[in-house]
Amino acid sequence: MEEGIIKITPDKEKAGSILKMVETTLEMIKTINTNKFPTNIVKEYYEILRELMTAILLLDGYKTEGEGAHKRLIEYIGENYKQLTEHEISLLDDLRITRNKISYDGFFIKEDYLKRREKDIQAIIIKLKRIIKEKL
Repeated sequence: MEEGIIKITPDKEKAGSILKMVETTLEMIKTINTNKFPTNIVKEYYEILRELMTAILLLDGYKTEGEGAHKRLIEYIGENYKQLTEHEISLLDDLRITRNKISYDGFFIKEDYLKRREKDIQAIIIKLKRIIKEKL
């Protein structure tokens, strides 16, 4: 297996728990003012996507760790789950980079960034959740 991806015992319980947490976060996002806090919403969406991908890896019996773990997570999903298009994998990586700028550089995104991508982000969330539910 690739560097940074470790074989573990598949964990359905933990994956199910992650799915519940994701649902809670999605509910919270609905209460946030998109015009006022687009940066926070993008960051939350990225965390949701990362958690969903992590749950898929857990169900496959893997986890990522170390430097570049999030990038490897996205690469793993892109290589192993053809339900996601190249555009969607590219968007996941773009969100990862944007989230890093937000977290480490105090970067603020403009409202239109979220408006242009929100439908695609929600479509990816639906696809990832479907994959998890099929595996649970």
